[in-house]
Amino acid sequence: MDKIAVLIPCYNESRTIGKVISDYRRELPEALIYVYDNNSTDQTAEIASAFPEHVIVRHEYEQGKGNVIRRMFREIDAECYVMVDGDDTYPAEHARCMVRDVLELQADMVVGDRLSSTYFEENKRPFHNMGNAIVRKSINLLFKSNIKDIMTGYRAFSYQFVKTFPVLSKGFEIETEMSIHAIDKNMRVVNEVVEYRDRPQGSQSKLNTYADGWKVLRTIFRLFRIYKPLDFYSLLAVLLIAVSLCFFAPVMMTYVQTGLVPNFPTLIVCGFTMLAAIISFFSGMMLQAIQQKNRQDFEMELNRLHGKKIHMEMK
Repeated sequence: MDKIAVLIPCYNESRTIGKVISDYRRELPEALIYVYDNNSTDQTAEIASAFPEHVIVRHEYEQGKGNVIRRMFREIDAECYVMVDGDDTYPAEHARCMVRDVLELQADMVVGDRLSSTYFEENKRPFHNMGNAIVRKSINLLFKSNIKDIMTGYRAFSYQFVKTFPVLSKGFEIETEMSIHAIDKNMRVVNEVVEYRDRPQGSQSKLNTYADGWKVLRTIFRLFRIYKPLDFYSLLAVLLIAVSLCFFAPVMMTYVQTGLVPNFPTLIVCGFTMLAAIISFFSGMMLQAIQQKNRQDFEMELNRLHGKKIHMEMK
């Protein structure tokens, strides 16, 4: 098992990958650096392979950052993982503090918080700024958390987090999935303020503002339904009840005034809508019980992993 592993997912980062590797070798000389190339069409893999030691280059042929991270987390065993993008936007000087948070302060995930420092000044894409703010506020509201930067690519993880995180996303929505998983499983999350610098001249972002932004919002909606089923289906039930009562009120008023029900189809639809609301609420209760059982099983899995980690360290 490695003590510290630096994970660098890469796609066409030949302009910056050499500097990123050099910076992290300087700041974390004891770490092994893993560069995972994701079908780059430039010299990214060749530049990374030219480093003489402590740098391991591997390939992930399924396109997408989520696919790369799935491969990384599956193949690498370490006490502490530092994940950073290969675009040289995150200074390596913060890495030592993030590692300390994991190894000494028992954090499960350390979030490199760009939004509390220089991100809004350095980033030249206003829709990215707005999107980051919307995603952060949405998740903190829905999941009752206080993560300062949801979309950051600069993070550190414990062994327990990496080996219990089910990677389902294929693309850039992976950061959102990580954050929600940590919140739901009551893992210790630390916000570490880091500086952010925009990409150097000639380096282009792979994030599509609209397409990837829509995927992130869908991921939030999907995970809210999965991780908070009682809240989700209760809200749906309230909405259905409101619709049912809205259409039922005129029918009821007519009945009170005339003793007649001229709009039977409306009355029938209102009845079925109210029934759907009741079914929705009780579905949420049942799914919440299943979710609670999953959390209990997860805690047992953490205990098993802790024992496995100790065994690996003793070898």
